[in-house]
Amino acid sequence: MGLALRDPEYHTYGDYLTWPENVRYELIDGDAYLMAPAPTVSHQDIAGEVYRQLGNALRGKSCRALIAPVDVRLPKADEADERIDTVVQPDVLVVCDEKKVSERGVRGAPDWVLEVLSPSTAGHDQVRKLRIYERHGVREYWLVHPRDKVLTVYRLVDGQYGRPYTQELNGETPVGVLEGVVIQWDEIAARLPQPEF
Repeated sequence: MGLALRDPEYHTYGDYLTWPENVRYELIDGDAYLMAPAPTVSHQDIAGEVYRQLGNALRGKSCRALIAPVDVRLPKADEADERIDTVVQPDVLVVCDEKKVSERGVRGAPDWVLEVLSPSTAGHDQVRKLRIYERHGVREYWLVHPRDKVLTVYRLVDGQYGRPYTQELNGETPVGVLEGVVIQWDEIAARLPQPEF
């Protein structure tokens, strides 16, 4: 199951701003994808805990952690906001250039992004958003698989994500683009439901 398209039309951030606030969309190259309904408790637990750890680790530093929903506008060049055709809402993100952050959200690539996978968003996050984040220069992209308790990490090298690094959700993982910042997994993983067989 994948995310549904709003319609077959090409859309920009200008269109997006006119849509009702009670329905969330992401724009990928002008295609509007309906966001999944309310996330599971496991999804929120992972995103919230990672955000908390990042916020604590970044206190007093120039980088800033943000948590969904926040619009991340990814321009292709220097077009006006209303002409941008890619707007995403990562689960957790870090931006180290404060000029990218405004009341409207973020304009430009975050330095680090985490997406928590669910059955309805897995393909979107692992294929479409992977390509978008790579193309726009997100330096590090993490995918957490709650059901499998696995982390997949993509790091940008020479403009491309190479082979990903994977690990089980235990111990800790250093955030490669944030010196001295690590995410601890044991407490998070202990709260995740056990797989049903």
